[in-house]
Parts: sequence; C-alpha cells; structure tokens
Amino acid sequence: MPDSFQEDIFRHGFVILHESLKQTAIPAKLIQSYLATLYQADIDTDKTTLRIGEHCESLSHLLSTKAVQCALYITACNPRSQPRPQQINELANHRLYSCLFRYTDNIFIGRSLDPAEKWPAEPSFLALGIDLVTAKILGRHFDQNALVWVNNDAIPKLVLLR
Repeated sequence: MPDSFQEDIFRHGFVILHESLKQTAIPAKLIQSYLATLYQADIDTDKTTLRIGEHCESLSHLLSTKAVQCALYITACNPRSQPRPQQINELANHRLYSCLFRYTDNIFIGRSLDPAEKWPAEPSFLALGIDLVTAKILGRHFDQNALVWVNNDAIPKLVLLR
C-alpha cells in the first residue's frame, strides 16, 4: 500500500490497526469507502452512529453500563464487498446473529450507511463484549473484508481481514 495513502488516512484522524493496513489485499478505494461509512445501531430508542477514529460517547456509556470492555460491529451481507441478493444476505445475517448470540446477549440491530449513497445500506449488528480474536474469527467465517471493533476507549477501529 502506498505510503501516501497511509499518511492521508492518519492525517484525517482515522484509527486503523496497523498490522491489517500493512498486509491488506483490499483496494485503497474500498478501504476509503469503509472509512467513510456510518455504522449505526439502534440502542433502546436511540440511534448511535459510529465513525471510524471518532470517540462515541453513547457507546462509551453503553460499554460502561453493561460492564463490558469491547464491542464488535459486523455484517454478513455482501461477502468481500460483492453484492448478493437480499434474501441471501438476510439468511447470512440470521446465521451471524445466531453465532453472535453464543458469545453475548447484548446485540443491537444496525445498518451501515454509505454517505455518498453509492452502496445500499447493509443490515448489521453491534455486539458487546466480543474480543478482537473472536471478532476476526467471525469476520473471516462470514468472508468479510473488514469489521469494526471498539475497545474501552469507545473509538471505533477498522480491522481489515484480508
């Protein structure tokens, strides 16, 4: 990956796990799309929006209230960012929910939104208490390019999986 791309990402304040950025096979434009995406979750009656590299006060409060140290934001839709029919995406997300429920019952329904509206919204989940190792296993199992993971600092990080 060109150094200028890495510098541009960090100049804009994005936080990415270094090892995944250096070793990725994911095209830079696709990574830029992931960085721009709005990761929303319905928590009780509120919509919480996660942005890569930006502290999320409502998520911080939720982590504290639920006494957990981390969270995973993930979808099973469109593996490797290849569009799939809605029905196949729904079935995959149902399987993902079942997998997440094995680890936590603190799962919130969400949707990933492309602010440029070039990509349709993807149904997703925010799951509390999922550690990074487990998150990566789940992401790879569902053939995702990336996922969003948050530790107790409540700053979402993009984790690239390929």
